[in-house]
Amino acid sequence: MIIFPAIDLKDGKAVRLSKGDFNRIDIFSDKPWRVAKEFEEKGAEWIHLVDLDGAKDGVNKNLDVIKKIRETVNVKLQLGGGIRTLETAEMLLNLGINRIILGTAAIENPELLKKLVSKYGEKIAVSVDEKNGKAATNGWVEESSIDAFDLCRSLIESGVKTIIYTDISKDGMMAGPNFTAYEKINKLGIDVIASGGVSSLKDIDTLKKADIYGAIIGKAIYLGNIKLEEVL
Repeated sequence: MIIFPAIDLKDGKAVRLSKGDFNRIDIFSDKPWRVAKEFEEKGAEWIHLVDLDGAKDGVNKNLDVIKKIRETVNVKLQLGGGIRTLETAEMLLNLGINRIILGTAAIENPELLKKLVSKYGEKIAVSVDEKNGKAATNGWVEESSIDAFDLCRSLIESGVKTIIYTDISKDGMMAGPNFTAYEKINKLGIDVIASGGVSSLKDIDTLKKADIYGAIIGKAIYLGNIKLEEVL
């Protein structure tokens, strides 16, 4: 199982939200590239980046910081947030981002998703963010009418190889992830990355035993509940 330490970017800083609420924000560092370097030094092979401003507004406001992170570390980077056009996707891949994550665009612009998957294959992943069983969009602010599990099925049909699945009610709450959802999606035969609520070594162990492809860990690392080098 791959461990993805997370850096969420807002206004150029590394932050964490609780339940995706932009009014419940903790700032952890004003130099996110240093955080990335620490993750690399502790043995991380991947880092998960989210442009929160991009996710909410559809505009990449943290591009300079993303470039600096790419220049600072040699590990693989996956990035989501505000990737809604072919031009933005290709620009980020050309910057050296190893995998880009579509969220809102995967729901609102399926043709773009098909085009990117056809051209870039496994470099394209999709974030399925569940709120009350439905897929949320625009930085989790809006709830669609699409069933989150049905969306996962349709993504597989589109050729998507990797899904980042988040139960928004669990995110940043340090209360454990939605294991039932991950096991259910895993049976569909797609690589699932668990996101939201992963807060202890026991959580990681449970996901590993369920043969989940990867787990994103954010607040638990910053608060010291999980030591990255230990879990790696």
